[in-house]
Amino acid sequence: MKIAAIQMVSTPVLAENLTSAQGLLRQAAAGGAGLLLLPEYWPLMGMHDSDKCALAEQAGQGEIQDFLAAMARELGVWLIGGTLPLLSGEAGKVYNTTLVFDPLGRQAARYDKVHLFGFSKGEESYEEARTITAGGQVASFDAGFGKVGLSICYDLRFPELYRALGTCSLIVVPAAFTYTTGQAHWEILLRARAIENQCYVLAAGQGGRHANGRRTWGHSMLIDPWGGVLDVLAEGEGVVSGELDMDFLARIRDSLPALKHRKL
Repeated sequence: MKIAAIQMVSTPVLAENLTSAQGLLRQAAAGGAGLLLLPEYWPLMGMHDSDKCALAEQAGQGEIQDFLAAMARELGVWLIGGTLPLLSGEAGKVYNTTLVFDPLGRQAARYDKVHLFGFSKGEESYEEARTITAGGQVASFDAGFGKVGLSICYDLRFPELYRALGTCSLIVVPAAFTYTTGQAHWEILLRARAIENQCYVLAAGQGGRHANGRRTWGHSMLIDPWGGVLDVLAEGEGVVSGELDMDFLARIRDSLPALKHRKL
């Protein structure tokens, strides 16, 4: 199967982001991809962290969820909807949630981001816990070719989450890595997750300068189970894609059966 990651430079205006996402998803599907991944925060990169709370939807209903279901159905693809804000029941906070829709537009999986990003260096400071309620469990789904493990951005730094997912054929990472941390660690961490889990990794990032002044790293990429980068987009909006080769994955696991050698 061919798969694709969508890279965006999202704005504070939902309508603009829906239009951009629609065009990029159609472009990726026209290129033959049967599984598409949007980035973290694709519906909104607000001027303030709290802006996403005003956009939060009830699980199972809302403009963003309707859009994702409709696009999956229109294109006949598995659509992993980056992240969107869902009501958490905690005042002033939302879940940062990945929803998966099957080719008929039916919701197939949900994952609420477990690890919440915190970073402070000079004038650059982020604290997701102020506006996000942490999730409490891992999630995956079967896309026909194998298990797909779900993770979001900062989760990438916690290898135990991926071990908890079990054996996956593909791991996805929608993200909005900062330029500072992305330049230092993004590719290294993605390749490490692919190598240690002997699976494909598809990462979709925000990639550019946003209206709120934030600069995201981009570098959406597809990595094979040997750690090779198959495709990458450094910055700006666009599509990263490639083929999943399950025979290649099996040969990697047969020749170096590290997953079977685990002791802990």
